[in-house]
Amino acid sequence: MSGCFCKSLYPFSGEQHQQGLSFQAGEIIKVVQALPGGWWEGERDGERGWFPSSYVQVLERTASLSQLPIEDLRDPLPPQWRCYMSPQGRRYYVNTVNNETTWERPSSAPGTPKTPLRHKNSLPAVNGFHSGGSPLHHVENSHNSVVRKSSMEPQSPGSTSPTRKQNKETTVTINCVTFPSLAVVEQQLLKPDEWSYCDYFWADKKDPQGNGSISGFEVLLQKQLKGKQMQKEMAEFIRERIKIEEEYAKNLSKLSQIPLASQEEGTLGEAWAQLKKSLADEAEVHLKFSSKLQSEVEKPFLTFRENFKKDMKRFDHHIADLRKHLVGRYAAVEKARKALADRQKELELKTQQLEIKLSNKIEEDIKKARRKSTQAGDDLMKCVDLYNQSQSKWFEEIVTTSLELERLEVERVEMIRQHLCQYTTLRHETDMFNQSTMEPVDQLLQCVDPAKDRELWVKENKTGEIRPVDIEI
Repeated sequence: MSGCFCKSLYPFSGEQHQQGLSFQAGEIIKVVQALPGGWWEGERDGERGWFPSSYVQVLERTASLSQLPIEDLRDPLPPQWRCYMSPQGRRYYVNTVNNETTWERPSSAPGTPKTPLRHKNSLPAVNGFHSGGSPLHHVENSHNSVVRKSSMEPQSPGSTSPTRKQNKETTVTINCVTFPSLAVVEQQLLKPDEWSYCDYFWADKKDPQGNGSISGFEVLLQKQLKGKQMQKEMAEFIRERIKIEEEYAKNLSKLSQIPLASQEEGTLGEAWAQLKKSLADEAEVHLKFSSKLQSEVEKPFLTFRENFKKDMKRFDHHIADLRKHLVGRYAAVEKARKALADRQKELELKTQQLEIKLSNKIEEDIKKARRKSTQAGDDLMKCVDLYNQSQSKWFEEIVTTSLELERLEVERVEMIRQHLCQYTTLRHETDMFNQSTMEPVDQLLQCVDPAKDRELWVKENKTGEIRPVDIEI
């Protein structure tokens, strides 16, 4: 597949992805790397990036005549035939008039036999998004592979081994479309080197009691909402810590003003006075600690939580609207499919009546039925095309949003880690400042000298040195 060219069927905005390739409908893109996961790497006008493979149609002709396959030079495709490429690089051909699909290359020479695919089970589904080839055929192929599944199916285009016979068919519903479980198993991860949200939350999760199911995106959303609640509780915890500091500072300040033992004198009196002053200084330190906790830890927690809450609400509504739109498109496809079947039955009935009894009225009825059948087929193709556009948008937005949730989760955890580190830093600073308030007390206590205190007191308070003596006769 690498080195071939494709033509864009729909515009794609690569700005929504870090490495996306932007283009408009009708542009030619060189395929650099085609992964079977539904995303291809391409190059256009010197720009390189990734895009969904369902947005493009593989061109059978390459850039130069020297690169054309021999059969292209010798026998070009008939006008109504188009060539598509499976995710594994195998070509298959679709008749755009009657939707006939074949493995073998159609020839413009009349009477050339072809090997048709008896039913449209051509391409595997990738995370609810049908990769490779024309979007028009993908929905039909994926849906019909379940509805028309026979006991022994032919090998699908690009598959490495034939489909095995299954005694009991297992299916899975993704984005309102049912797929065989084998098709899901064969999908490649979008980010194989990471346990990324964008790869593991596509299917719905059943309730343990079997009462219902929850979408994979809702599981992701609940995880983020739980993280939001945890951050709120952390902020409440810090608030309680602040209250303790404030109350402690208040009590220390009150204790420093109690006049008990204020009349102690000497070096011990100085140390005692400094100890009482240190309580006031320590109270100031704890007040500053509580204030910083509030501004540098608690407030950022609550601010981040509020913004996080708004983001979750926006993502929830956006994805819910997309899913609702996708379900509506799928319902329209099913309705158009049924209408086409009814018109085909009506045409078949009119044809049988014509075989039994030829009449102008029946011929007119056949023409009318044929027109209705053709119109029903056109309606079905339009509905399928609209569904595939919605499906592509759904896939693109789910991947983008799940990666955004992943980024927000990393940001939330990292933000909490940084601010808890700030908590420990402030706590160490508090201990350091408290130590500084105690150093003068320690120094004065080391200087307490009872002998010196006695000397000073005696000098200040002495009343005389003459004392009584014995009387001699």
